[in-house]
Amino acid sequence: MTQKPVNSFKRKKTGGSSYAALAIIVVIALVITGYWVTKPSVKPVAENMQADNKIPPPTENIVNIPAPSPKLPESVPKIPLPPAEKIYPETTVTTPAEDAGSNSSDKRSGKLAIIIDDMGSSLQEARTLVSIGVPLTFSIIPGLRHYKEVASFSNNNGIETMIHIPMQSKGWPERRLEANGLLLSMDDAEIQKRVADFIIDLPKAIGVNNHMGSEFTEHAGKMRTVLGVLKDRDLFFVDSVTSPKTSGISVARELGLKSARRSIFLDNEQNETYIRGQLKQAIGDAKKHGSIIAICHPHPATIATLSKMLPTIKQQGITLISASAVVR
Repeated sequence: MTQKPVNSFKRKKTGGSSYAALAIIVVIALVITGYWVTKPSVKPVAENMQADNKIPPPTENIVNIPAPSPKLPESVPKIPLPPAEKIYPETTVTTPAEDAGSNSSDKRSGKLAIIIDDMGSSLQEARTLVSIGVPLTFSIIPGLRHYKEVASFSNNNGIETMIHIPMQSKGWPERRLEANGLLLSMDDAEIQKRVADFIIDLPKAIGVNNHMGSEFTEHAGKMRTVLGVLKDRDLFFVDSVTSPKTSGISVARELGLKSARRSIFLDNEQNETYIRGQLKQAIGDAKKHGSIIAICHPHPATIATLSKMLPTIKQQGITLISASAVVR
């Protein structure tokens, strides 16, 4: 039997181990290479959250540092407030239930005559006022565009008419006066003729009141000339009281002429609140004195307010009458 040399056996064994180790290394290398090749690309969590604006705010170790307050000057100027709105008691708005604003607990009664001055420029104004369906008195200025039509329409619908005679005011000539108005510079004959012509133009008018006339009515001599014509024609006179120094009533009483004076103007301001307040005052005055005359004008605000309030004014203890029922 032939025996293998010992050295040959060792060489074979050593060579096999080397091959096995090399194979293991190769396998490990392949595994590692495969891992890195197939590994998904993942960004750090913090980086992803920053990109999406979803980084949660820190919840610990937060120190709140207050913002510094702005330094104010030692003296701050005060800004004045706007002036308070001026309130007039006579212009208080009343509720529909109160109608003209009369106190419902006031059981007194009174009579109120309302003269509408400056009529004659519009037939539509006359139609609207007549449609209210209450007694009114129209004072017509002779010579206005539609004065004859307004007079005829009024008379045919039971509305009492007067002549609204233009007279010189303190503002004349800067303040316009109708061309047929009465001036202090006129002699008595001219004044008498003009007044007589007015009466001829408006034959169914039963009375007169002055249009403006704050200057003219202060002169008793001139008023005596005017009122003398009215006395001869049996017309009454209502003093519009455009001047506190008017001589109209005193001269009328001197001549024995039926007369009266205006108690209140309803529409010196053109708004419903003011007119409503003035009408409330007129109601109170009528109850206090028994009967009074109020004067207003055919302005849109006036017509609208009268249309709303006059149909129910009787509920306030007020009887509407014509101006002729007040004169004495």
